[in-house]
Amino acid sequence: MERGKAGKAGLNVVVTTMVSDSHTWNLVFLQLLLEELGHRVTNLGPCVPDDVLAAECRRRRPDLIVLSSVNGHGYNDGLRVIAGLRACPELRDTPIVIGGKLGIAGAEDGARARTLLASGFDAVFEEAASVDAFRSYVRSLPAGVLL
Repeated sequence: MERGKAGKAGLNVVVTTMVSDSHTWNLVFLQLLLEELGHRVTNLGPCVPDDVLAAECRRRRPDLIVLSSVNGHGYNDGLRVIAGLRACPELRDTPIVIGGKLGIAGAEDGARARTLLASGFDAVFEEAASVDAFRSYVRSLPAGVLL
């Protein structure tokens, strides 16, 4: 399969950072990884305001939302963003994951991940988590269908 060409059973995925994160290479990497797995990716880019993220996800109705953080503010931003996304009836059941550098002190003992999961994320991939764990999670999701 050609890179960037999702198969008929591929997922519609939105990848983005949050409003405080201006990094882009992490998003390019995630986009390419997901496309290689056969999924269609909308990359919203860096510094996406919460209301824009929610509006785009309501409009696009993705099968998966991937939030990435490199600046170390992902934990705090993620808690705020997940509350807004889960408040949208159209997104209540959408798998939403977060990953990257979620805090400025490095990976913790799991308390940060547990809090993010309890707040509504379906999976948390801290900076120490492997790409294989993310790949495995994505492969476990039911495949979407082309509309």
